[in-house]
Amino acid sequence: MNNEVVLGIVQMSMASDPSVNLRKAAAMVREAAEGGAQIVCLPELFSTPYFPQHDINSASERDKAPHDTIPGMVSDALSVMAKDNDVVLVGGSIYERAGGHFFNTALVHGKDGSLLGTYRKTHIPYDENFYEQSYFERGDTGFKVIETPHGSISPLICFDQWFPEAARICALEGAQMLFYPTAIGLSDHIEQSEGDWQFAWENVMRGHAIANSVVVAAANRVGREGHMEFWGGSFVVDAFGRTIAKAGDGEEIILAKIDLEHGRQIREGWGFFRNRRPECYGRITERR
Repeated sequence: MNNEVVLGIVQMSMASDPSVNLRKAAAMVREAAEGGAQIVCLPELFSTPYFPQHDINSASERDKAPHDTIPGMVSDALSVMAKDNDVVLVGGSIYERAGGHFFNTALVHGKDGSLLGTYRKTHIPYDENFYEQSYFERGDTGFKVIETPHGSISPLICFDQWFPEAARICALEGAQMLFYPTAIGLSDHIEQSEGDWQFAWENVMRGHAIANSVVVAAANRVGREGHMEFWGGSFVVDAFGRTIAKAGDGEEIILAKIDLEHGRQIREGWGFFRNRRPECYGRITERR
């Protein structure tokens, strides 16, 4: 495996018609691959509008939301995108229906189109305009490390970004790169009273990169949807928190060449893992 890897992060807006979004995603994955990307990442729920900004009161309302199965229309399309472009594809996430259960699920396809693994979102928010607990169950897959020809990756999803435990577990299990498909932005009705949300969002992930000596990549959506304005700002930081590439607030593809050996050197040199004291950390897993 070559230690240098080119990442392609797709930042896109979404239409109401899933087929339109799939065609746009396919075109942008192709463009990223033509630019040299070897691993490409799409945003969270990329095939649909961000429907969880609207709360619901019943299972029948939930069932009407634009869900899919695995295998299904979206996973089939992602398989073709990966194979046709010879890339590893972190396919954002979908609203997965698995029998009578519903999850926010990321799919990773290999260069031959095969499904390398899935991850169901662990941390589910319930806030104004982010009513995800009304739609999604808590993920039951645990955190995943997926081996690819270009290194070990872990897909996490949006709200997982705020939890250092998720990043740490993935790194301890061997992940060299963390990918966060994301749908985050500003609401017309909520003030940023705590401070700049985008600044905090980016910097908490920068901290995950440094503390765990891993590359971190976030793929956000953009555009106006109902009461939401998604801010974009997709980015890639290296294993010491340096920004390699960052998007603006419109549709675009960013490309970032990263060096996996850099992360190994940081982990060895700074000793973040060998100096851990797990015997002191029990309270992290206590419910309080």
